Amino acid sequence: MRVVQNTQMHIGEVDVSQVVIDPKSRDDIPQILKGLQHLYRDPSLRAKLFELLESELAPKIDKRIGRPGMTLWSIFVCGVIRLDLNTDYDRLHELVNQHITIRQMLGHGLFDPTSYHYQTLKDNVSLFAPELLDKINQIVVSTGHELVKKKGR
Repeated sequence: MRVVQNTQMHIGEVDVSQVVIDPKSRDDIPQILKGLQHLYRDPSLRAKLFELLESELAPKIDKRIGRPGMTLWSIFVCGVIRLDLNTDYDRLHELVNQHITIRQMLGHGLFDPTSYHYQTLKDNVSLFAPELLDKINQIVVSTGHELVKKKGR
């Protein structure tokens, strides 16, 4: 059973749109997280994104039955981080379990003991192929063009 995103927040959890990302950091991770946060804040863009993810990630599997797995948002965040950083699953495993800001972007609070197992990450994030990232880029770029047209008036 795959859900888009958990709707019930837990104690200590911060909404993804409210996660504070260090504006002075020169590292690449905060830049990636800012982009993800922008995608999350725009409701129409987020709806298009989740519609694409639901249709592309294991389309032949019935997502209404089975055990709960990673949410589509978690797979998306982990996939973007892995592909943008050009990193292996070992580093991704370390980042999603230890990096506080990434954990907040995944929807985990400070008191949430949830951790991701290496094989779970590998099985789910491997579904997030570069071809899917290209389709997501097309959605993001078209939204960016619409935004520029609105400001250009």
